[in-house]
Amino acid sequence: MNTEFFLARRIIFSGTQKGRISRPIVRIAVWGIALGMAVMILTLAVVTGFQKEIRDKVVGFGSHIQITTYDTNNSLEPSPITNDSRLIAQLARLPGVFHIQRYALKAGIIRTDDDLQGVILKGVGKDFNWAFFKRNIREGTYFTVSDSGLSNKIVVSKYIASKLKLHVGDKFKMYFIQDQQQRQRAFRVSGIYETGLEGFDNFMVFADIGHVQKLNNWDTSQVAGYEVLLKDFKKLDPINEQINSILIHENPDTAAPADSSAMPALQAKTIRELNPQIFNWLDFTDTNAGIIIFLMLFVAVINMTSALLILILERTNMIGLLKAMGATNRNVRRIFLFNASWLIGQGLFIGNVIGIAISLLQQYTHFIHLDQESYYVPWVPVHLDLIQILAVNGLTLAVCLAVLLLPSLIITRITPVKAIRYN
Repeated sequence: MNTEFFLARRIIFSGTQKGRISRPIVRIAVWGIALGMAVMILTLAVVTGFQKEIRDKVVGFGSHIQITTYDTNNSLEPSPITNDSRLIAQLARLPGVFHIQRYALKAGIIRTDDDLQGVILKGVGKDFNWAFFKRNIREGTYFTVSDSGLSNKIVVSKYIASKLKLHVGDKFKMYFIQDQQQRQRAFRVSGIYETGLEGFDNFMVFADIGHVQKLNNWDTSQVAGYEVLLKDFKKLDPINEQINSILIHENPDTAAPADSSAMPALQAKTIRELNPQIFNWLDFTDTNAGIIIFLMLFVAVINMTSALLILILERTNMIGLLKAMGATNRNVRRIFLFNASWLIGQGLFIGNVIGIAISLLQQYTHFIHLDQESYYVPWVPVHLDLIQILAVNGLTLAVCLAVLLLPSLIITRITPVKAIRYN
């Protein structure tokens, strides 16, 4: 057995005996690391969970990538493009692409007997992925689009339904302006959804894309654009670049507005580009998490430094004897670094158990609630990422051991003569 490791074990187990000065100091250090690690795991779990929850909601309304005509004015109702099945098939073959769907937008006003509300009607086709709204529909259900006829069903938000006193099955009229003329359509409420994102819930409704096509005098092959859903959000930018390369290859004039005689130039934009305020805000939460982790690491380092200094001072006589028997400074320093590693490992283990247990409890019971109007979610969201947990454990261990090299230098100044006098 390694001599340094053997002696370190003896120090560890003898340090638990009553009467040792270092005993309470070591316990404080271990629990300090444990609580710090638990806080770091909870911080990462909450920040990651919050980012994922909000990001998924924004993507649910607008997909990961949107392909529309090149429009420098960023109009709500862009020029139509002709549905190109060959282009869709080419994009669907890209690695990382999960689904592609058509859509169209139209501004309108819902009017009831008592009130009115300006909204954005999002027309969706039979290829629309309802997975996100299945999780967020509170009453009723979503509708299906078929080729046999135009559906008059519509899905509205809980906010709109509450303001206009609408219920599932109720009918109402929506008014639109097209070519300076007023047009109206009658709809029946099929479902009521709620996501907590006021910026979308307050104005977004969903209906058959055929209504938008007729209101805009488009034929059935024309749409406002395509929405591309991805398998992994982390691949957002690379896949967007690939899509834009394909669009440029299909139409070399994509970099400039297309003329009226040519096929409209297309461009792809990520959900980050379409909603920069939301994603900049989410990115800022990483800064907050970084500050908390830095503070917890600082506390852990202070605790372990204090504990190691106490251990060294308490074992001055032993250090002198080891040196008198021929042990080098390096040998003695390794003994105490082994000792410190054991204590840090204890703290990390306890901290991981506490942090992961609380995170899992919140994930499955939602016992900590939030005001959805302020935080966009009804409870504290958590998401445990194994890579993040391993990284923060490795960082804590590495930082603590690196910093503990400095107090261990005290050992080099202890001589057998000084140790005997100290005794």
